[in-house]
Amino acid sequence: MNRQTRIVVLVVSLFVFGYVAFGYVLGQAANERAYRSLTVFSEVLQHIHQDYVEEPDLRSVTAGALHGLLEALDPYSSYMSPAEFAEYKAKKAAGAVGESGLALSKRFGYIAVVSVLPGSPAEKAGLQHGDVLESIAGFTTREMSVGQAENLLAGEPGSTVRVSVVRRAATEPLELTLTLARLSPPQLHVERFPMGSDHSGAVTGFLRIPALTAALVAELREQLVQFDRQGVRQLILDLRDCALGENAEAISAARLFLPSGKIASLRGQKFDNREFAADPARVVWPHPMAVLISNSTSGPAEILAAAIAGNQRGQTLGTRSFGSASEQRLLPLEDGAALILTVAKYYTPDGKPILDEGVAPTVEFASSAEETASAATRERRSYQDDPLVRRALEVLQGGTAAAHTVPTGRSQTHAEPTEPPNQEQPPAA
Repeated sequence: MNRQTRIVVLVVSLFVFGYVAFGYVLGQAANERAYRSLTVFSEVLQHIHQDYVEEPDLRSVTAGALHGLLEALDPYSSYMSPAEFAEYKAKKAAGAVGESGLALSKRFGYIAVVSVLPGSPAEKAGLQHGDVLESIAGFTTREMSVGQAENLLAGEPGSTVRVSVVRRAATEPLELTLTLARLSPPQLHVERFPMGSDHSGAVTGFLRIPALTAALVAELREQLVQFDRQGVRQLILDLRDCALGENAEAISAARLFLPSGKIASLRGQKFDNREFAADPARVVWPHPMAVLISNSTSGPAEILAAAIAGNQRGQTLGTRSFGSASEQRLLPLEDGAALILTVAKYYTPDGKPILDEGVAPTVEFASSAEETASAATRERRSYQDDPLVRRALEVLQGGTAAAHTVPTGRSQTHAEPTEPPNQEQPPAA
């Protein structure tokens, strides 16, 4: 570090200390904790500058501190450096249409796969729920934001992206290549199952929703109307592996089932709080129903599942959902960097934050190889052979499974993906 740089660091540190002291003297009690945090940060920076074993790269140190600061909040709040944000904006402006079909989050400080869209490049490459992406396009995902990961996994159709994957069943990281493509609109999967062995002709409708988009919610409405006209009087709604779409579409979907009650609330410190209520005029399915969820159920699908369970409109079966329903805001900074900050959380009808707790099933179903199989694998055979679907049929028909319920409070932890990469041997950038 040259003499001029040392002087700049000293001046900046003195300014920070002076600002902290001045603010404290003014007695700004509401910001007292912020001032104290600034004091600690400046003190740590001074020790690093003066006492570290060698002259540190303060730019790298500061970027690392900002990454850690945002990651400590939640998996979706993050920091993008000026270079990362510039690339992010350039790719957005170019309108890149090649995508991977992945829903992503953060686990253990790395990017993790929440769900994989059936038929997508990610599914064709062999990626699965729970995979930890150790690197994307040669860049370690340690301290990488979800937004930056999504940016690296988008581009021109036909272009390729190499990822290094840590998976529980694998002894070594897997090297996979995704060929990006323009994604086909997700399709509603429809089946009909006999309601019993009495050969009465009555059937249970089955609908698997891969994403909650406006087009798919409109298709859902039409299919529910068709079921009703055909005399279908029971419904299984499968929200496993559903993590993509829009939160607003989850509200629209919930109104197809709920004649009354609260769907969800959206609250934040500086956010215009909102309450979403049912609308009896929009209901098209008044009959019994059950909802299937798993740790790959995330985002909009969690809002829908929580609304059904919270209003006692139907049972939710499976395992606790992932926990991500929230709203983020992109905040550019003066130096060309940017923050992606969670500004509001969605709450269940009984007031639980989905981002923090996920959605608990009312009928718990222990994970198994069958239950955690990918949607594409399940669709290659009849869903009637799926153990969780069979359990849902029993519940709808008043079988013994209905008694095996768990509280809707947080009685179990989030199901986690595989172990984190070896921290002592980080992947090369």
